[in-house]
Amino acid sequence: MKVAGKDIIYVSLQLLLFFAFLLDVNLVSFEIPSFLNFILVLIGIIGLGLIIIAFFQLNKNLSPFPTPKEYARLLTNGVFKLIRHPIYTGILLIFFSIAVFQGSGYRLLISFLLLILFHFKTLYEEKKLSEKFPEYEIYKKNSGKFLPKIKNRNS
Repeated sequence: MKVAGKDIIYVSLQLLLFFAFLLDVNLVSFEIPSFLNFILVLIGIIGLGLIIIAFFQLNKNLSPFPTPKEYARLLTNGVFKLIRHPIYTGILLIFFSIAVFQGSGYRLLISFLLLILFHFKTLYEEKKLSEKFPEYEIYKKNSGKFLPKIKNRNS
């Protein structure tokens, strides 16, 4: 499989943000009430759970690159029935929960930058998925990008 230039750029930026998140930069700090710590840990665990489930469901389809593999098949069941990008969701839940738990404005900034990157990466990825799988547009209407879609009872 030949990897496209955009794929390499998106993955490189993602890895750069992962590395930046690990740096201990004391830009701005804040405090949160201690009763929120349990909720933040729970959110991080949910994020990790999403990542693990999605890894197992993707199996041989798994790739760090947005362009689907040549032999990939479209997953529309399991966690993918509700969320089109559960790994990105899991990563964001972990990053945001750690940033808030630590009261780190710097890590919160990196988390927001990662959210923006994932937004653009998914636009590119979904274009590629639509090209490969004609049924992707229907799937897209019935599932949420990062969170489950709230269905309107009247529709």
